Amino acid sequence: MSKSLKKLVEESREKNQPEVDMSDRGISNMLDVNGLFTLAHITQLVLSHNKLTTVPPNIAELKNLEVLNFFNNQIEELPTQISSLQKLKHLNLGMNRLNTLPRGFGSLPALEVLDLTYNNLSENSLPGNFFYLTTLRALYLSDNDFEILPPDIGKLTKLQILSLRDNDLISLPKEIGELTQLKELHIQGNRLTVLPPELGKVAATLKIPLSSSWQMPSTKAPTSDPFSSCLSLTRVQVFWV
Repeated sequence: MSKSLKKLVEESREKNQPEVDMSDRGISNMLDVNGLFTLAHITQLVLSHNKLTTVPPNIAELKNLEVLNFFNNQIEELPTQISSLQKLKHLNLGMNRLNTLPRGFGSLPALEVLDLTYNNLSENSLPGNFFYLTTLRALYLSDNDFEILPPDIGKLTKLQILSLRDNDLISLPKEIGELTQLKELHIQGNRLTVLPPELGKVAATLKIPLSSSWQMPSTKAPTSDPFSSCLSLTRVQVFWV
């Protein structure tokens, strides 16, 4: 372990510092950072831009974590113990190599922001209790391999931001209309040709950005409007990005 990492651990312990930033340090194994898992007091741990391939079960020892950032590593799997982080509010796992999530992942009662962008996830990757994450305000699933969005998405009633861009979705479930607090829905880069009329249930103005490459299949009809089915969706704002 480098002296700089050792110093970070020692300073956090001695000064009771709640935030530890170990981003871009070339770390390939969290167990190599001596003393890291003794810092039970920390509330924020940043390990982005490293070379991690796994997260050890010891992560459960950091029981006061509220923010955990693993963005841009090479993580292929997570331990079931990650669901022990009962105070976790913000989890960033974007730009990794995940193709599944561990059993019990939905047992994070305080989670508000979950970033899973740029992984290898699909509808088959989600554990049975994933949609128990009812405290979520923002869910980022862009740049994965979803063909179907499970109907249980409707259980995440506190969602304000749902990002699904650059997957392989061909439709959205009617249950998406249960997300009455939704403010942003990102669906660019999919195979969608129509949106469910249930989106008309949204309680506030819903912003739906669409890329300039949005294309509709050829039909005999003079127009092919993905919003034509949303007859009651009077507050939608579509803009091109």
